Amino acid sequence: MSAKTVPVWDLWPDEVTWQPMSPKLRTVWVLRSLLNLFILAVIAAVPLTIWLGWRGVLWALGGYAVLAGLRSWAVARTVATWGYAEREEDLLVRHGLLTRRLNIVPYGRIQLIDLSAGPIERMFGLTTVQVRTAALGSTSEVPGLEPMVASALRDRLALRAAEVREGL
Repeated sequence: MSAKTVPVWDLWPDEVTWQPMSPKLRTVWVLRSLLNLFILAVIAAVPLTIWLGWRGVLWALGGYAVLAGLRSWAVARTVATWGYAEREEDLLVRHGLLTRRLNIVPYGRIQLIDLSAGPIERMFGLTTVQVRTAALGSTSEVPGLEPMVASALRDRLALRAAEVREGL
């Protein structure tokens, strides 16, 4: 019997149940990205119009369309990589399309748990859970959760963090 080989890029723990983000997160991130690209296209259209006339506007719009399509595809793929899992001793947060990241947050190191929602997130009924730890400047985020799910996660994390601190 041969041993199962695990590709280097697939080293996220399999023994946990990963919770996915809301499908609405893809829409939120795509809208935010398209808004940023549109602002850049408008800024680029001004000098292009001066140099090339109205053809400059067409070049800016064409560039916007191409970049918007590529960015939308990349954002949709990136959202699918996000997930979180709660284990006995820690919270796991994974994400990343090209560079995969796995954040392991021990409950005993949690100092602050924030819920946040920007204007676009609020329009779609989403909330981000930010977990700050004792390490200087260390913050892990779990974006794109329904508000009730985010509140429940915040409460569970706070309870587990308090339990671990009491046991020390």
